[in-house]
Amino acid sequence: MARALYNPMGTTALVTGASSGLGVGYAHELAQRGADLVLVARRQDRLEALAVDLAEKYGTVSTVIPLDLTAPEAVPELMADLTSRDVNVGTLVNSAGFGTLGSFVDADADRQAEQITLNVLALTQLTHALLPDLISAATLRPNTAALVNLASTAAFQPVPQMSVYAASKAYVLSFTEALWYETRASGLKVTAVCPGYVDTEFSAVAGNHQPTDRHLTVERVMRSTCAALDRTSTPPQVIVGKRNAVLARAAILSPRRAVLKVAGRPR
Repeated sequence: MARALYNPMGTTALVTGASSGLGVGYAHELAQRGADLVLVARRQDRLEALAVDLAEKYGTVSTVIPLDLTAPEAVPELMADLTSRDVNVGTLVNSAGFGTLGSFVDADADRQAEQITLNVLALTQLTHALLPDLISAATLRPNTAALVNLASTAAFQPVPQMSVYAASKAYVLSFTEALWYETRASGLKVTAVCPGYVDTEFSAVAGNHQPTDRHLTVERVMRSTCAALDRTSTPPQVIVGKRNAVLARAAILSPRRAVLKVAGRPR
């Protein structure tokens, strides 16, 4: 298949959730390809340490913006900050997000609201704010601009005990696929990355402890993402791992009640 190498060299990429896990992985991949970075997350010390690491390894200039994206005015504040620094973003990676495990009836209402705000609202607002710049960058310099939204294999079916998380990722997947179609003429590379369990802090935060032999590595997710971005026609979704791809397709084709029965088994 024909490939067109994604080359963000000389552009700036913004990565949310950049203090750990996949966010750190994406920051390294983008810096290695020559992009400068805007690193966004709550933990300033981790962002600053990452910025130093990226500079030492790749000569990358990183702008550190410590920010809680669940705050009501977080995205407008972020955009104002970018404008004041005269930063033009060519690639956006929406990696920030979290999940919770447990029955919805027993869940903390504020925590669920935070989950929806981060996984859905902040992602949507930031994408809307930056999409014109991404499209402009893609039009002016083909193969330099991308929108990567982190979804999940949970997006393909309802997941009892993680009901809000799975629903939020179903939104991310559907939203991203629609944007892929809407922007297809611009050359912007748009994709939703759908891994299963990844060996990051996510499981600890969610309280979901899966056997380690079922975990993907951050490196595996990066390889799958970059392979998709390097294609001439970047696919609207990337399911990481053959087993996950089979399970996701099975969930789409199977009766909904059967899917719920399987998804609802004790973890």
